[in-house]
Amino acid sequence: MTVYNWQQEDWPHFRFSLKNIENELLIFAEKVGRVSGILESLPPETRQEAVVDIILTEAIKTSEIEGEYPNRVDVLSSIRKNLGLHYNPEFIKDKSAAGLGELMIDVRNKYKEPLTESMLFSWHKMLLGESKGIQVGMWRTHEEPMQVISGALGKEKVHYEAPPPFMVAEEMGKFIEWFNQTGPGGKNEIKKSPVRSAIAHLYFETIHPFEDGNGRIGRAIAEKALSQSIGRPVMLSLSRTIEANKKNYYLSLEKAQRSNEISSWVEYFVKTVLDAQTEAELQIDFTLRKVKFFDKYKDTLNERQLTVIKRMLEEGPQGFEGGMNARKYIGITKTSKATATRDMQQLMEVGAFIPAGIGGGRSTSYHVNI
Repeated sequence: MTVYNWQQEDWPHFRFSLKNIENELLIFAEKVGRVSGILESLPPETRQEAVVDIILTEAIKTSEIEGEYPNRVDVLSSIRKNLGLHYNPEFIKDKSAAGLGELMIDVRNKYKEPLTESMLFSWHKMLLGESKGIQVGMWRTHEEPMQVISGALGKEKVHYEAPPPFMVAEEMGKFIEWFNQTGPGGKNEIKKSPVRSAIAHLYFETIHPFEDGNGRIGRAIAEKALSQSIGRPVMLSLSRTIEANKKNYYLSLEKAQRSNEISSWVEYFVKTVLDAQTEAELQIDFTLRKVKFFDKYKDTLNERQLTVIKRMLEEGPQGFEGGMNARKYIGITKTSKATATRDMQQLMEVGAFIPAGIGGGRSTSYHVNI
């Protein structure tokens, strides 16, 4: 029979060594300083664009880890709304996407505030709204074991079983106290932000206090821990890095929930945070290139062309996989084939498009020349 970390005598007194990741912690601190410098040097509108891009990526990826795929436009509109920026209200049709955007901004805006039970309940309500059949904005109370399971019916494998519901309120009280005492100025302050973030995420996921949404709330807590220790809202998408190798994330978490000696978990998480910060630097650079691109072409391109390019760049530097072709162009702009072909030819002529590969006729496709 498996004995989980919360069932062991030394719970929750985590032990770990940092000797294998001292270099990663140093590099992370350097990168945080560099990103801060870049952000401060940007014009306000460009800085805001970079922030929105990072938040949007985090919102989408934290859901995709859980197998959910929110509407990108709705999430973006919700983020912009909650940041007090211009947005199109008619886009926010998906209530779950609206709540996800609200959660992302609340975590960011209140990063300095102590963690509280009411804050966690509020986040849970934002995330799940009025989900039918789920206890929202409260600790779980159902008596069935809270288990993480994989496999087909009848062949299930139990990866983890959380503490029973009668323990949750007390365990969460201890967790909240630990979180606040290990923050900046706390009596048990953990100064290395990725280390505190790693422990906070594992600690919360182990208790698994909600009926649903624990992964997304747990990653929000990890972000809050990073932001508090850095001294500004963190500029990275932890979830994008986790989602890129989701299997490794779950295996590392499963292993960590079987012992309170968590060196390997801390090493995994610190490296993940460092990778996320590296990705964020690339994304900020991409945002800068987007801004320069639109400054260059804003008076040259028509509304259809701008709409297509904006949609392509939502997918990253390369745009759509396989590039833009007449069929995709027609789908986005609802225009005729002749107009689509003419628009794309003009984009080539002015240098906004480059060929995506060898081919002609129906196979002609393009990337944005960013």
